[in-house]
Order: sequence, then structure tokens, then C-alpha cells
Amino acid sequence: MKAVRFHEFGGPEVLNYEDIPEPEIRRDQVLVRVRACALNHLDLFVRGGLPGVKLPHINGSDIAGEIAEVGEYVTGFQKGQRVLLAPMAFCNHCPACVSGQQNFCPEFTVLGYRNDGGNRELIAVPAVNVIPIPDSLTFEQAASVPLVFLTAWHMLVSRARIRPGQSILVLGAGSGVGTAAIQIAKLFSATVITTAGDERKLDLARQLGADFTIDHYRQKISEEVKKITSKRGVDIVFEHVGKATWDESMKSLRPGGTIVTCGATTGPEVNMDLRFLFSRQLSYLGSFMGNMGDLHSVLAEIFSGKLKPVVARTFALKEAAEAHRYLESSQMFGKVVLVV
Repeated sequence: MKAVRFHEFGGPEVLNYEDIPEPEIRRDQVLVRVRACALNHLDLFVRGGLPGVKLPHINGSDIAGEIAEVGEYVTGFQKGQRVLLAPMAFCNHCPACVSGQQNFCPEFTVLGYRNDGGNRELIAVPAVNVIPIPDSLTFEQAASVPLVFLTAWHMLVSRARIRPGQSILVLGAGSGVGTAAIQIAKLFSATVITTAGDERKLDLARQLGADFTIDHYRQKISEEVKKITSKRGVDIVFEHVGKATWDESMKSLRPGGTIVTCGATTGPEVNMDLRFLFSRQLSYLGSFMGNMGDLHSVLAEIFSGKLKPVVARTFALKEAAEAHRYLESSQMFGKVVLVV
């Protein structure tokens, strides 16, 4: 079968479209024929070199396709069924897993990070990862859902405890997780302020439901937030950018507000004045992916049509290097998807 692998760390040029052996499934696994696999910034970081990545490696966390084969011990699935995959791996038997906190499992990892992902024609996964999808979703749309909607739901609902009527600042409207966060916040009737670097993205963000937009290249985020909120600040800052926006994110919070973060695409090192933290009684929360309960909760909203995946552009699997370059350019609004 065909796959995109890299045998050394580096730029997009290390990605090879090549033949590899088809996987053999265990009796407790399901073999899925991959039809679409969305990209994430994690793919860029893994390709560039992260601890724990074994070479050669196959990227790809967000997978949608059809069941090709069902293991002997697996029930409830049939060949040809349209599915997406939970974008994570966990042991499924430790105390964290059996209590529904899979993202605290000692063996937890994102699919396609410390194991091979979905940039290939066939993948074998545990049955617990396999989730049927409705005919209303294309494979490209379904592949655009798992990681970003799971992450955004866990951040806003499970960690920040979003409530109707609150005000939310969403950094990076054009990112996959940004498009998910805007919609989830509006699902809770929140007032959404979001940022982007050009008018096209800002217009698309407003079409998704954002109430106010800020051009982060031309305007100072915290000053605009204070204008919009009559100097009050927002209840929640949805942060995933890191170093480039951290100071502005903190300054945008109201006293008693919450910042929740899941990433650091512009760098992990930030400065923080503890006096600002305790005197304003702020809450700083970390968030990593989510658990299976979060995933099924947000998928219910996706499947009902209340939340919608946003596909920015598709590429053929063999065009993976070009797709990586496009993602690195930050031109997209929504998800970049490889079609297998």
C-alpha cells in the first residue's frame, strides 16, 4: 500500500510517497481504509523532530474512512461502514482510562506522534477508537473534526467551564482549533471576540459567528478587547499561540477571568508577573487534548449539524509535502486535508 513517510527529520522535502507493507490486524482491532486525513501543526513539529518519534515515521492524527476488516473479538462494526478515528492512543485499562480520563493515561499519546498515523491507505486501530459517522459528513469534513473539536471542547467546556452569556477571546480565528472554538463558544451563547491577520480571515470568522474581530497585525489585542468590553476584559481567553500573544492574552482578562491554553505554536517560553496573577485573582489552566467523553459530546453536536467542520483546502496524499508548505504559510482558514 501507499504511505507518506519520512526517514529523517527536516523540512517538507523529507516526506516520501512510497510503498509499505499492509498492516495485519489483531483480533481486537479494526482495519480502516483511510479516505481522508487532516493535517495539524503537530505534523510539522513531528516532522521537524520531537522526542520519542521513531524513524521511519508516518504522520496523521485526524482520520476518516471505511472499515475494511473487523477483528474476531470485535462486535458492533461491519465492513464498509463509514467512520472516523479518535485521534489518540491509550492503554484502556489503567485507573485513568477506566475512570474516563484517558488523557491522563501514562501511555497516552496523540495518534501520529509516538505511533504511526493516518497518512497511508490502511491503518489498524483498537475498536475503542472507531466511531461511525453519518452520511451527512463527507470524509474530508469528518477528518477535519477529531483533534481540533476535541481540544476546543475540552478547553472551553471541561476546563474553563464556559457559561451562557460570558465573553470569550479566541486567538487565531483561521486555525482549525480557532474555528472550532468560535462555534463552541457561540453554542453556549457567549460573546466571541477573535483575532486574525487579514480581512479575509476576519470576514470568515464573522460568518462563523464571531461578534467582534481584531486584526492582530494592525491593532493591539488587549486595547481592542478593553474597547469592546467597556474596559471590563473578557471572562475567558482561548490561548494556543504561545509567546507571541501571551502578554496580550493576560492583559485582556477581566479580574477573576480564566486563560486556558493548549499549545505554543510561536514558542513555549513566556514571562509572567505573579503579582498580576494573584492581585487580579486570575485562573491559568492547561489543557491537553481531551477524553473519550469529551469527544463523544462534541461529536453529538457535529452530527446534529450544530457545529460544522471547516475545510480550507484539500491535497492528494502524494502531495503531502505541498500540503505541509501550505500549512506552514498560515494562509488557510480551517483544516488542510489529505485525500487518500
